[in-house]
Amino acid sequence: MATRGQVNIPVGEVGLPADVDGPADAAGVVLFAHGSGSSRHSPRNVAVAQVLQRAGLATVLVDLLTPEEDRVDAVTAELRFDIGMLADRLAGIVDWLGDEPSLGRLPVGLFGASTGAAAALVAAAARPERVAAVVSRGGRPDLAGAALSGVRAPTLMLVGGRDEQVITLNEQAAAALAAPHELRIVPGATHLFEEPGALDQVADAAAGWFAARFRVPA
Repeated sequence: MATRGQVNIPVGEVGLPADVDGPADAAGVVLFAHGSGSSRHSPRNVAVAQVLQRAGLATVLVDLLTPEEDRVDAVTAELRFDIGMLADRLAGIVDWLGDEPSLGRLPVGLFGASTGAAAALVAAAARPERVAAVVSRGGRPDLAGAALSGVRAPTLMLVGGRDEQVITLNEQAAAALAAPHELRIVPGATHLFEEPGALDQVADAAAGWFAARFRVPA
């Protein structure tokens, strides 16, 4: 892969730091949208990304807020819930991927956690011709609102069995999705999937979902 390691992705008037990695013969690229108050260094998303890389996929872990915005958000906690802005930036990164010589030919998947799942779904609705699949981990897809009906990418929603409120919110979002979708409950898991083996189940499910939609050879 020609583009690897840390890069700065230009989106609108800002540059967003990102970590790009994966095999040279990747069958697809998965863009991560982290959740409230997190970053591209989220240990859970990094762990999932490593599983996807071993499954033959490229990954892009990106900070959706600039360092300055992150400092403001640490105090106000308002930018992390600006789903429209975050989705616009994700869509801009999808466009950037399309222009990259080593990545532009690849199908794109979006992996969103918490509020990042809503931004991923809004971005998928905005780029239906580019986004081939979406996975939500402990997500808030309900925050995508009216955009849910515009999503065309097959969507997998993974929720912990003990995360009861989020299960309900995912069920409501699933009812509004026009795209093929599946809601899977990870038994015994809480919101952050911190229980032994819970995150492994998330990573394996995500890898399988993306591989099937990217048509990765068995």
